[in-house]
Amino acid sequence: MDSFRQAVSILPERLRELALALDPGEMVGVEEIRLRAGRMPALTCPDGEVPMMGANPVTTQEIELLVQNASRWSLHTVLDQLRQGYMTTRGGHRLGLCGTAVMEGGQVRTIREITSANLRIAREKRGCASKIALHIKGKNSVANTLIIAPPGAGKTTLLRDLIRQLSDCRLRVAVADERGELSAMWQGAPQLDLGQSTDVLAGCPKAVAIEQLLRGMNPQVIAVDEITAGEDVRAIEQAVGCGVSLLATAHAREVEDLKRRPLYRELLSEGIFRYLVMIERRSGRREARVVPAEELGC
Repeated sequence: MDSFRQAVSILPERLRELALALDPGEMVGVEEIRLRAGRMPALTCPDGEVPMMGANPVTTQEIELLVQNASRWSLHTVLDQLRQGYMTTRGGHRLGLCGTAVMEGGQVRTIREITSANLRIAREKRGCASKIALHIKGKNSVANTLIIAPPGAGKTTLLRDLIRQLSDCRLRVAVADERGELSAMWQGAPQLDLGQSTDVLAGCPKAVAIEQLLRGMNPQVIAVDEITAGEDVRAIEQAVGCGVSLLATAHAREVEDLKRRPLYRELLSEGIFRYLVMIERRSGRREARVVPAEELGC
């Protein structure tokens, strides 16, 4: 509930009061608060999206105020994040934004006339990766592991706890945190615990970050959240070739989805990963299981 209360502190007063009026049991289950101009505010819960009861439609002025609150009334300080469609707030909570993209040189320069906001509540689930850590960790090494699940299923939360546990076992873990989702950097400080022996390079393209981490930090493990480009694959191959272990995530419902995507098909065919972790939802709860890659034909 503390994470929930901290996250909603940036909401405009009317919406904040509605959120804080929820039953404590409801607060614990809320994963996101979604605001769309002219529509009822909604809550994303384990069973799906539900309207926030007793609320009037969200106004564009309220969304504008939310964005100003999230930036502490200094939008110019978060332009790098804003052009990527999100903002990180104190505590590691993430505010996703949609509206009209302003383009320049084929790149998004900023987003204006914001019409939708998604406040994702950051919660550390300490211990959620314990079974996985025991499975993939050797005496002085870690098996290359890929975590697979659809968006919003908890891949980043699981990876974050896995990083923390390995790091607290005194393995040197380096995190290539391109979008800041693992460390949740806010004003230069990680908002979420990644362990005692972890080094983070945030805001840098993964391929460049991996190369710099290899050169400068002498890691035993490198962790990345979502491989998205051919350059990432080349950098991963280089890291593995140097004897560094790899932890990564991928958006997919099953392995067959990955095999249809050239980037992952290449990684899987090369046998880069020894284990795949599948996150599944059962009876409203998420469960992670570790499967040897060879059993899945990878």
